[in-house]
Amino acid sequence: MPFEIFIAKRYIKSTRFTGFISFITLIAIIGIMLGTSSLIIALSISNGFEKELKEKVIGFTSHIQISKFDVRYHQKDDWISLEKLKKIPNVKSVSPFAGREAMIRSNYAIEGVYLKGILPEYDFSIIKRSIIDGKYDFDESDGNAKIIIGKKLANKIGVELGDKVVIVAIDPNNPYSLTPKIEQFKVAGIYETGMAEYDDIFVYVRLEHAQYLLDLGNKVSGFDVMLENIDLIDQTAVLIQDVLGYPYYARTMYQMYRNLFAWLELQKKPVPIVLGLIIIVAVFNIIGTLLMMVIEKTKEIGILKSMGADSKSIMKIFIYQGMFIGIIGTILGNILAYILCLIQLNYKPLSLPEDIYFMNSVPILLELWNFALVSIATLTLCFFASLIPSMIASRIQPAEAIRFA
Repeated sequence: MPFEIFIAKRYIKSTRFTGFISFITLIAIIGIMLGTSSLIIALSISNGFEKELKEKVIGFTSHIQISKFDVRYHQKDDWISLEKLKKIPNVKSVSPFAGREAMIRSNYAIEGVYLKGILPEYDFSIIKRSIIDGKYDFDESDGNAKIIIGKKLANKIGVELGDKVVIVAIDPNNPYSLTPKIEQFKVAGIYETGMAEYDDIFVYVRLEHAQYLLDLGNKVSGFDVMLENIDLIDQTAVLIQDVLGYPYYARTMYQMYRNLFAWLELQKKPVPIVLGLIIIVAVFNIIGTLLMMVIEKTKEIGILKSMGADSKSIMKIFIYQGMFIGIIGTILGNILAYILCLIQLNYKPLSLPEDIYFMNSVPILLELWNFALVSIATLTLCFFASLIPSMIASRIQPAEAIRFA
């Protein structure tokens, strides 16, 4: 073992209680631990928010949505021409839909909804995974058309699984029409995604029923496109636009929900800055700790130099001390952050108001990258923080240190 490491270990230990880390060193380690764990938890929550919102927004729409400029609805022939979309790199699936505002009526209430007609066999929405009562089933063998609604909407209009509801659709070009389209449906499933605003609005039926209610014939409102790699969403949207040309246009989910994702980015930006300051403060604790050790060990430094230790060795001793504090604090911070994140993932003690945050508990996304990034940044700061005291210690003259000790 190099003698610098041996001396550093002896300096870290208390002079009075051998085997126990000195109080001031313990405070520095706790500071690093809290700073590291706070930043990791903050990044995990921020990434969890982004992941949850992306998944839920995609669940109600798609990665890319294709519409038309000149004609509001797509003709049946468009379906065939859009088969070439599936050959575009990164396109996973293409699904037609018919959607528009309508009204839903029960025996107790009437509410405005967004009616979306889908082809169940091509549906890739979050609804399949969010059924809490009943099942994802549009089978009409019993003679009843089926509908799937959100839990919040079901509570509002006072319906349960198996109840009958009526959908009323009015032509937007003639809102005062006396002959709206009306059809009765049986509630086949009730879903809950945790995004209360969406659970309160979206209802799902088979495509042909939506086409009838919205008076579309064989037309559809647009096409939902899912991608293999969402990181290439902008490039793929441009490629789809180039392949289809006018009058088609493709919008990404970031364009359709610009305000939502702008809010998310705004939430993320200050987190590393604010919590990074915690680590910086903790790093200054290391500087203070080592400077106090330098003052306390001035006599010992003088003796070491008189015995032949050069300035480089003295620097190493205090750099090793600083890195020891940094490594122990970082390891403990990682462990603490991991434990707290696991508790939130499994038991969800921290809840959120759904109508504000679109989810009912604080989301956590555990990623190795977050732990590695914060640990590397912390240890780097700890190293540079150790240089100042170590340089001061290396410049102490042995004769003066021993004379005035």
